[in-house]
Amino acid sequence: MGLRLALSGASGRMGQAIARLATAAGDDCVFTAGRAALQQTTGLSGLSGARADVLIDFSSPDGFLAALAAARAAKVPFVSGTTGLDAAHFAALDAAAAEIPVLWAPNTSLGVAVLARLVAAAAAALGEDFDLEIVEVHHRKKLDAPSGTAIRLAEAARTASPATGEIHGRSGKSATERPRGEIALHAVRGGDVIGDHHVHFLGDGERIELVHRASNRDLFAKGALRAARFLVGKPPARYAFEDVLAR
Repeated sequence: MGLRLALSGASGRMGQAIARLATAAGDDCVFTAGRAALQQTTGLSGLSGARADVLIDFSSPDGFLAALAAARAAKVPFVSGTTGLDAAHFAALDAAAAEIPVLWAPNTSLGVAVLARLVAAAAAALGEDFDLEIVEVHHRKKLDAPSGTAIRLAEAARTASPATGEIHGRSGKSATERPRGEIALHAVRGGDVIGDHHVHFLGDGERIELVHRASNRDLFAKGALRAARFLVGKPPARYAFEDVLAR
C-alpha cells in the first residue's frame, strides 16, 4: 500500500520531482501547498483533514516553520530538506520532536550521507596533520551560502577530529600562515549546476579528495521519499538521514 503524502513547497522543482516519483511508485499526494499557500496563514489549514501519513517539506525558511506547525497540529510525521535555516528553526524542530517524528537533512542524497561518513572517518584518521578545505558549487539561483551540505560535511569532520576554527571563503593577505585545525568552506555559484561538493584533505606530500556530484534532482526526491517511508510509524523524536541508511 502506498503512502498518503502531503507536500509543502509542491510548486518548486523538488516538490514537483517528489510528486512525480511518488505517483509512479503508487503513492497518493493527498495534500499539496505551493508558494502562494505558504504565504497565507491558512495555507496549510487543510492538512488535518487530509489524513496524510507524512508531510514532506521543500520550501523556504518561512515555509518550513508554517509546514512544521501544521504537521505538529495534525500529528503527522515531518520530513524536510529546506535549507537556509537558523537556530530558531532548529529550536522549533526540537520542540516538535517531542510530539511527532521529525527528520531534517540539508541533503537527502544517499551518496552525500555516505560521503559524510567518509569525511568523518578521514578526519579521525588524519587529524590536524592534514588541512581541510570544502568547496561547493551550485546553480546561480541558490540563495544560501555555504550550502547546508557543506556545513554538514564540516560538522562531520569536526565531530571526528577537534577543529580550532572555521572560515567561509578567504581573501586578502593574512598575517600568519594557515592555522592547523581550521576548516574552510568555499561557495561557487553559476550556471545550472545541481550540486557538487569537494572535500580536500591536504597534507605534506600527499592529499585526499572526496567528491560528490549530483547530476539529477531525482536523487534528492528519491532520498526524501525513502526518509518519509522510514518515518511513518516511528515514535516522536528527531531523526537524522543517517538513521534512514541504518534501517
